[in-house]
Amino acid sequence: MLFSPGWRAPVRQGEVLAVFILGLLLGGTLTAAAVWLLSGLSAPLPAPARTAAILALAGLGAAREAGLVRVPLPQNARQIPQEVLQAHLRRGALQFGFELGTGVRTYVPATAPYVLALGLLLVHEDPLTTVVAGTFFGAGRALSALLTYLARDEHRDAALAVRMPAVKTATAIASLAALALLLL
Repeated sequence: MLFSPGWRAPVRQGEVLAVFILGLLLGGTLTAAAVWLLSGLSAPLPAPARTAAILALAGLGAAREAGLVRVPLPQNARQIPQEVLQAHLRRGALQFGFELGTGVRTYVPATAPYVLALGLLLVHEDPLTTVVAGTFFGAGRALSALLTYLARDEHRDAALAVRMPAVKTATAIASLAALALLLL
């Protein structure tokens, strides 16, 4: 956990949070830049084939979130070592944030980021749109840490966990509908 109620470090929690968020944004942005570079490989595919593939991926993602199909998501089953944060707090928070922001060092349980990344890979959008999407992925991950820091409520995580399945399903269905409308 990045923050604990018994925080006694010589560095303020807000400062660590700011460095952590910077890492998340940098990680998301770099990953999106890599996705954009790789998206050039899909450019030769005809537009209708790419659109069909994106809609199929989005439909599969929504079905997975609704529990209709079981599709394992790629993951790195290792935890980020505690030593990363213990040795050098600021550098460790930046590294931890960067690794979380890339989405490849840790497990991302939601399907939407994978659908988004594959969709961006297939659509071969302009670099700015792709990089902004990655930056917003990092910002979305930062929002959780920021809200936890601001809430300072020890029961917040349990309350959120109860609502999460419904939120994930609604998000997946809304994302599929928005994607379908944008591609038509």
